[in-house]
Amino acid sequence: MTTDASLGDTLFAAVQRCLPTRALSALMYRIAEVDNTTFKNTFIRTFLRGYPIDLAEAERETIEEYRNFNDFFTRALKHGARPQPKDPDTFACPVDGRISQLGPIRDGRIFQAKGHDYTAAELLADPDLAQAFDGGTFATIYLAPHNYHRVHVPFGGRLRRWTYVPGRLFSVNPATARSMPRLFSRNERMVAIFDTAFGPMAVVMVGALFVGGVETVWGGRLTPPHDRGSQPFHHTPEHAIALARGDEMGRFHMGSTVVLLAPRGALDWLASLDAGQPVTLGQPLARVLQSVPA
Repeated sequence: MTTDASLGDTLFAAVQRCLPTRALSALMYRIAEVDNTTFKNTFIRTFLRGYPIDLAEAERETIEEYRNFNDFFTRALKHGARPQPKDPDTFACPVDGRISQLGPIRDGRIFQAKGHDYTAAELLADPDLAQAFDGGTFATIYLAPHNYHRVHVPFGGRLRRWTYVPGRLFSVNPATARSMPRLFSRNERMVAIFDTAFGPMAVVMVGALFVGGVETVWGGRLTPPHDRGSQPFHHTPEHAIALARGDEMGRFHMGSTVVLLAPRGALDWLASLDAGQPVTLGQPLARVLQSVPA
């Protein structure tokens, strides 16, 4: 099998297989929750020296205003910092990040990187549900550590179901994606299924190494703890949960990846989009095709 993975990529993936990734990620979460003023201010300052972050666009612009590193990492943006498109039929980017891949779902398979793919059934942990996306389309967006880490809804809909899928916690950076088979369907993740005007929409928040926590607006903290089991946990909302395009649906503690799925004929991706391209929350990604029945 031919891939674009370098020797360094392959070695990096091999080392990760030997690491206690759940324990390391849980430890990172605990460290990032330390409220000691001196510790958290030093942690945040060190992070800011290493990454290009503009705190002027955050609701709280000074590091002293944050309770701990996690509070800083999941910071909210000022109102209007990421405006949504005016056209109601636009499918908008749910995060700040970089497009890893996007394109068609062929024979139920999703492209990860040259030489690697995985199935929608594996990703969603539900073969029956995956059939709704057969022949559809996907986009994978990587969030680097310096990105804004709240996840918003790319198109309005009603939450039908959400699922916690236990799994590994490998890094999801480009090097690992090039070298680790079935990366996004092996890692721990939260799968949210929305019913929209164009049909079902999947928004998958994929956990990763040092992603110490994942939260949703409807259920609060999902991880930690990081379950070691193999069976997914499906949840149906007790009360109707409807979110408009641009509403927050969850957040990551440290960098990770979001995978979006739509059914056949639902979306027409903008021709200007390509793998490796930076994107921002609210940026138009696709046109919603109105010919698809509601």
